[in-house]
Amino acid sequence: MVTTTTDTIAAIATPPGHGGVGIVRLSGTDTPVIAQQLLGRLPRQRRAEFHRFREDDGTLIDEGLVLYFEAPASFTGEHVLELHGHGGPVVMDSLLRRVLSLGARPARPGEFSERAFLNNKLDLAQAEAIADLIESATTVAARAAARSLQGEFSSRVHALVERLTRLRMYVEAAIDFPEEEIDFLSDDTITQMLAALHAEFADMRARTRQGRLLRDGMTLVIAGRPNAGKSSLLNALSGRDAAIVTEIPGTTRDVLREHIQIDGLPLHIIDTAGLHASDDPLDLAGMQRARRALEQADRVLLVIDDPSGFTAADAAILDALPQGVPHTLIFNKIDLSGRPAAISQDKGQSTVALSLHSGAGLELLRQHLKQCVGYSDQVVGSFSARCRHVDALRRAYEHVEAGQRQLQQQRAGELLAEELRQAQRVLGEITGEVSSDDLLGRIFSSFCIGK
Repeated sequence: MVTTTTDTIAAIATPPGHGGVGIVRLSGTDTPVIAQQLLGRLPRQRRAEFHRFREDDGTLIDEGLVLYFEAPASFTGEHVLELHGHGGPVVMDSLLRRVLSLGARPARPGEFSERAFLNNKLDLAQAEAIADLIESATTVAARAAARSLQGEFSSRVHALVERLTRLRMYVEAAIDFPEEEIDFLSDDTITQMLAALHAEFADMRARTRQGRLLRDGMTLVIAGRPNAGKSSLLNALSGRDAAIVTEIPGTTRDVLREHIQIDGLPLHIIDTAGLHASDDPLDLAGMQRARRALEQADRVLLVIDDPSGFTAADAAILDALPQGVPHTLIFNKIDLSGRPAAISQDKGQSTVALSLHSGAGLELLRQHLKQCVGYSDQVVGSFSARCRHVDALRRAYEHVEAGQRQLQQQRAGELLAEELRQAQRVLGEITGEVSSDDLLGRIFSSFCIGK
């Protein structure tokens, strides 16, 4: 539950393990008092100072730099103190225990960012961008998160809300003053404003879809019969020998996972055991794990031995794939069959012919994977976005469309105005202007402790 508090929180703000520097961070009303007790005096604001950190009996814990930020000129909007010591786990734990003994309490995951949000230092989209920046898997994703953290995403949302507000004002004025005799259907102003709204929504939805892909990526599961080239495909896409490849069928018994990127698009690739009839307990266990992985896939790459052609066994695997999960047929070993590298579409079925031995057609597959999810490295200015942002923009757009239909079919300006109001409310969910404690609790609990 999200609550506004006056207590002081503390946490180790650097990753666990050994390092040259470790940081313990405090925030809250008692921070100046704790600083005086620990350091002997209150440090100067926004100046790095050298201090020794001691136990209550004077025993030296560590020595290092101290930074003090007085409210409201801090990240959280509260008094903040950072203790920079040597980055060993024993040292950091001892320093944290010391500040807790002086009156601070352990911070919950994401509580520093939560307080920054509650104190209007950043909005909800910016707070989420902090976690996205920390967790970025690619340089492109990190840049998108940085743009959101700087407020570009929020600014575009606010601009969209402003367009909705202006249109609402115009529509409601026409309703309130019928003597003006504005014909909603023939009024060019409303038509133009609705057209501008549609264009703005289209651009924002494209950018947020791209941003969600940059953050979450796509999960690919490689399936097929034994010795079709599944492990070779994993190695080719990852650019290293992640899986053992031999001429012996059934080399892969377990699920292998690799995380790579294609032009900034994160891919989570899962290589599975070959699917075939077997009584071997190891084979059966591997195939059971393979089927579980297939159910979690965003897309399945079904690898087929091209010289053998599409067999009844391949057809059985294809029929057994989970309903609703898209797939691509990968015809491998074209260097042996003589088929040229190609990509094709037939009745909605995507097919790629390639040779993992020679590399022919591999780039076609990479481009195909980007196209499958609508990813383009040519889209500039993408924002770091989450599923909830994409969903909120979709719902807001649907409200605008519903209002426009009511205007065209029923000449109902009142219903258009109401749908526009609902669209505004939905957009407010993105920045946190309209939010529930449950939503905020789920968001900030996913952050790391100390942030």
